[in-house]
Amino acid sequence: MKAKKSRIKPEAVNAALAARKGPVSRFIARHYRHFNAAALVDAAKGYEAHLAAGGKMLVTLAGAMSTAELGISLAEMIRRDKVHAIVCTGANLEEDIFNLVAHDYYERVPHYRHLTAADEQDLLKRHMNRVTDTCIPEMEAMRRIEAAVADEWVAADRAGERYFPHEFMYKVLRSGKLKQHYQIDPKNSWMLAACEKNLPIIVPGWEDATLGNMYAGRVITGEIKHVHTVRTGIEYMAWLAGWYTKTARKLRNGEGSIGFFQIGGGIAGDFPICVVPMLHQDLGRTGVPLWGYFAQISDSTTSYGSYSGAVPNEKITWGKLGAKTPKYIIESDATIVAPLIFSWVLGD
Repeated sequence: MKAKKSRIKPEAVNAALAARKGPVSRFIARHYRHFNAAALVDAAKGYEAHLAAGGKMLVTLAGAMSTAELGISLAEMIRRDKVHAIVCTGANLEEDIFNLVAHDYYERVPHYRHLTAADEQDLLKRHMNRVTDTCIPEMEAMRRIEAAVADEWVAADRAGERYFPHEFMYKVLRSGKLKQHYQIDPKNSWMLAACEKNLPIIVPGWEDATLGNMYAGRVITGEIKHVHTVRTGIEYMAWLAGWYTKTARKLRNGEGSIGFFQIGGGIAGDFPICVVPMLHQDLGRTGVPLWGYFAQISDSTTSYGSYSGAVPNEKITWGKLGAKTPKYIIESDATIVAPLIFSWVLGD
């Protein structure tokens, strides 16, 4: 009789990998063995392997990840060259800066599920804008940043210059005019880390963010004469197409590829992943490679027709991913999952 081949158990493999890392990774390797926990480990190992093979990673941010202070882990990922481009909603772009300058004025409402309509009205009267259990102070956060960025909008408008939303935020950060108001350790701001690296940021649908609304107001009043002083939408897609094509071409020589790490769903994820089928099907650039890695943290329900909750294989039918592309989905809370995956990748 043939002897049975011994199979190394996944937990032994993970323990060996984590042995070279810090206590968070060792905890993950010991306890995260099944179900969504195992998917988390697989996605983290896949992320690490993708980078080790010379790949680049694009990260997308939906929801209120900046108000959740994801910057504590994401900023270090950026500084350590584990993230090479970010696609985010306008809310995430601005809310990291809101938190940077007004953190001490934020209020947490742990009993938010029990608030009455009258309680919510009282928060409105105090100009405290609630995001789940966290209230963002309008005057100290939103209006302070509005004043700083509006100066840049108006100056560009008068000079006949045009910039993307993230470029205006970079201008404000680089000017130093906000430094006196910093209320967190600057190393915990992902926008500051991105600014220092001049990281590419794509912000589809920026118009629905707080600053987007404020910009629209200035267009309506005539303070800003040219509505397109802030570049958005289609121009971002065209820019992303150029970035993807150039980056993929450079990586091809080293056999690396571009990965896609999606936190949440919505436009932050839907917009950028479409760049590949657009390049193939609409521009005829069939030589451009597909995304080389895909992972998504989501709690959306696929059976409701939710694109955000669609399993990765569905993306094969749209020409976004290949049959052999490493694919992972963790159906859980991104505020819990993302920092753990980042900790694994960082070796914490």
